[in-house]
Formats: sequence, structure tokens, C-alpha cells
Amino acid sequence: HFMRWQQVLLCYKKILQASRPVSNDSDNKYLKDWAREEFKRNKSATEEDTIRMMITQGNMQLKELEKTLALAKS
Repeated sequence: HFMRWQQVLLCYKKILQASRPVSNDSDNKYLKDWAREEFKRNKSATEEDTIRMMITQGNMQLKELEKTLALAKS
């Protein structure tokens, strides 16, 4: 469980870090609130397969966020 917990925290931290460059305060707040709510909503999950799937989904959403922000910069 400890390793999964570390993976979850790392994913959350990366999502928050990815949102930092967003200069618009309301967009930045939206991204942080979205991440916080998603992780909070799923914090009671205990089944290994479910947690693994959510970590995978979180990492995919992180990649999409990074792509979107990179496109917005160009």
C-alpha cells in the first residue's frame, strides 16, 4: 500500500506542478480545484486494481494537461 500511496501523491504533485505556469488566476484555481476534488473523491478506494487504474488515468490526464498547456504557449 505504501508504494501505491507514493504513486498517488507523485501523480497529484505533478498535476499541481503542471498547472503552475497557467498565468490566468481563475484557470489556475480551476485546475487545482479539479485535481484536489478528483483525488479527494477517490481517496477511499482500497482495491489494488482500482487504485492502479486510477493512477494510470491520472497520469494520462497529466500528459493531456501538459500537451494542452504546451499548445497554449505556442
